[in-house]
Amino acid sequence: MLAAQAPGLAERLLPGGKRIAHEWVHPSLTGTSRRSLCVHLSGQKAGVWSDFASGETGDALDLVAFVACGGNMRDAIAWAKAWLGLSDTPAPDEQRHPPPPPADPAAVSRDEAATRQAAIGMFLSGTERLAGTPVASYLAGRGIDLAELARQPRSIRYHPAIWNRESGRCWPAMLAAVTNDAGDMVSVHRTWLAPDGDARWRKAPLQDPKMSLGRLAGGAIRLWRGASKKPLARAPDGEVVAIGEGIETALSVVMACPELRVLCAVSLANMANVKLPPAVRSVILLKDEDGKNPATRKAFARAIGAFQAQGRVVKVAHPPTGKDFNDTLQAEYAE
Repeated sequence: MLAAQAPGLAERLLPGGKRIAHEWVHPSLTGTSRRSLCVHLSGQKAGVWSDFASGETGDALDLVAFVACGGNMRDAIAWAKAWLGLSDTPAPDEQRHPPPPPADPAAVSRDEAATRQAAIGMFLSGTERLAGTPVASYLAGRGIDLAELARQPRSIRYHPAIWNRESGRCWPAMLAAVTNDAGDMVSVHRTWLAPDGDARWRKAPLQDPKMSLGRLAGGAIRLWRGASKKPLARAPDGEVVAIGEGIETALSVVMACPELRVLCAVSLANMANVKLPPAVRSVILLKDEDGKNPATRKAFARAIGAFQAQGRVVKVAHPPTGKDFNDTLQAEYAE
């Protein structure tokens, strides 16, 4: 039951953390500035966590013991029952780890610089031409035929073997460059791929087949320049920019509306942080229909508010079919 409530449990126990993809990431409770405590939030590994600085690891109940109960498993069980509403007995007093000391700014800066260089090196080692690669096959299977475009996105590359920590092995991968407002690459997004039985390529059978390396905040994958064909920094005055959450969603809009400049924010949480030049007066936010998830609605509303606060006109585009625009594209492709 704790595992089923992993997102709420992680936020309750580790309020200083943040969600990145399918993990809750918090500074190590040992106080180190270089390694993190990560909690899986969904799937078969929900609730499983590791503190990569101390080497501690375990399941959701172990996390309660480690963070709130001083390692006492009996107290952890009582705390969990109270938190889940299975007991009328108050939870034991929490014996939390003291907050880690402030990180050494110089060490953090060195860490970020090293990660950024690793991300850049990984992307540059990929194959620039996508025709005939598993990336082209994967995208075609999603209804995105890059051959129909006048040019391929320069921000996407193919690599035949990228290491994956979850599986402990390398997989072929689609790589995408995440750049900041100055046009500098700050992160690489990886989508691991695997062949299926029909000689096509799909996302690899992993719990987390998509992950980023490097800091995303404020950056975006620049997928398409639109009608102007100019870099984002030199966008014509009054230009409209469409921003989607995922690569497939954003590329689907490129296929349908190649006259638009299209960016991928990589995550909904980062959408509000995407930096745009003053010349961009209007923003179209591509909404995934994720039902009634309060966190999703809140994050999307934050993105709307952020761009409106910058004095931009904000419009929201809803997919006419399916959960997102790629579902719409695939439905049309099937017809």
